[in-house]
Amino acid sequence: MNYCLIPARSGSKRIKNKNIKNFFGKPVISYSIKTALRSKLFDKVFVSTDSKKIADISKKFGAEIPFLRPKKISDDYATDSDVINHFLKYLKKNKMIINSLCYIYPVNPLLQISTLKKCKKLLEESNSKKVINVGRFSYPIDRALKLDKNRFVNFRNKKYKKKRSQDLGTYYHDAAQCYWINLKKKTNNKTKALVLKKFQFLDVDDIEDFTNLEKIYQSKLHAQ
Repeated sequence: MNYCLIPARSGSKRIKNKNIKNFFGKPVISYSIKTALRSKLFDKVFVSTDSKKIADISKKFGAEIPFLRPKKISDDYATDSDVINHFLKYLKKNKMIINSLCYIYPVNPLLQISTLKKCKKLLEESNSKKVINVGRFSYPIDRALKLDKNRFVNFRNKKYKKKRSQDLGTYYHDAAQCYWINLKKKTNNKTKALVLKKFQFLDVDDIEDFTNLEKIYQSKLHAQ
């Protein structure tokens, strides 16, 4: 069995009701649910939430809500591992077999079915434990700047001060779209990456990010 799990707690502080915020007429979490369902890659699509309101909305768009997540793993300090482990314990308790888990973030309208399929294929062909999406840093992180308390600029690492950008390495960051995890087969316990292009993803942390997400999504609609 292949399951999808979407985490959606209620207590976002930087964006109120972030996971169900209106996005072009629909709660933003509905896009993740619909993409997962339309992909036909999963036997079931679950949402893990501590909120009855989020649960009701998620059910409306086709997700299953087998429980309300405990508050102790729904606060600002709860990790993805906490949420996944809680879900796996639920499956074990209910004698539900799982082969792989795809963990999809709720604010994810840029996620494409093709990305999910590529990740699954990479997981199977690489014999890795995990596959994640990554994006390339647009500027060399070796030349990162920092500001002191008076807002004066300094290089984070002065040895790169006179280095040219093209002479420095390429680095990547988590694109915060989805994780595929192999839970059955013997694997090499390594993590493989699918590299995404610019504007295929945007990690939303604050209201400015959300506004930019709307602009990117709208531009993609107009380009179709």
